[in-house]
Amino acid sequence: MLTKELETADSPVTASWRDYYVLTKPGVVQLLVFTAIVGMFLSTPGSVDWKILLFASLGIGLSAASGAAVNHILDQRLDAEMLRTRDRPMPKGLIKDRDALIFAVTLGFVGIAILVFFINVLTAALTFLSLIGYAVVYTVYLKRATPQNIVIGGAAGASPPVLGWTAVTNEVSGYALLLFLIIFTWTPPHFWALAVARRDDYAKAGVPMLPVTHGPEVTKSFIVYYTILLIIISVLPYITGMTGILYLFAAVLLGVGFLYYAIRLKWGRDEDMAMKTFGYSISYLMALFCFLLADHYMPFIWPE
Repeated sequence: MLTKELETADSPVTASWRDYYVLTKPGVVQLLVFTAIVGMFLSTPGSVDWKILLFASLGIGLSAASGAAVNHILDQRLDAEMLRTRDRPMPKGLIKDRDALIFAVTLGFVGIAILVFFINVLTAALTFLSLIGYAVVYTVYLKRATPQNIVIGGAAGASPPVLGWTAVTNEVSGYALLLFLIIFTWTPPHFWALAVARRDDYAKAGVPMLPVTHGPEVTKSFIVYYTILLIIISVLPYITGMTGILYLFAAVLLGVGFLYYAIRLKWGRDEDMAMKTFGYSISYLMALFCFLLADHYMPFIWPE
């Protein structure tokens, strides 16, 4: 019995498919693909060809997963210092750097190839730039260089609706850029809320997030400012004629809800409000894009 226990203790730890799945940040990728799909449907007055829907979603999703895996590889030392991330596969030594890199490159290569051969070169090129922007520019430089890291680096995460749009139309539209602008403006208050809650973690890891460099109170003020800006930008699709009254009503209502959380975070006394604000921000974006889609097809549901 003792011999068997010693053999088990000395045997190398092998990664399971679940560990590789975690490397892809599935929750984040699902949200990115969802916004890309909404972009596809908003780009056309009718339905989206099922082949475009399938291959564009697959290509964009695999590319996003590749960027997430690279982020895990490059951030493993930082992740080991943070309570929120120390149980990820890379800090725990479950996956070797070489294996993780092969996995990430394979995902990226397959994803971009799918977009090149089944969608169009423009979408593939923009997706590749987004991958590099997140995996290299943000992770390697911005995250460690400036407290404005998430503001500048948010461009990569805001690109999926544009990618979905170009997958169908093979061109970048002003309306697609409005969708980009909404997510770009949403990203700072969304992520800063998490950073406020995990300030000690980021400080320990030496990451210059805004709550670390300027303090939580300044960050909370910026969350309020950006939330107000987000409400203004979120009504632009209605003002420009892209959407109708259903979306306008939803955008204002959801935005007021976001502002309510931001104000309570700034001036309230609930110690859990940072995470509550972070949680609401995710629900906000999903609901907003659902209403974009519902409003787009409302004439087909309720003809005038």
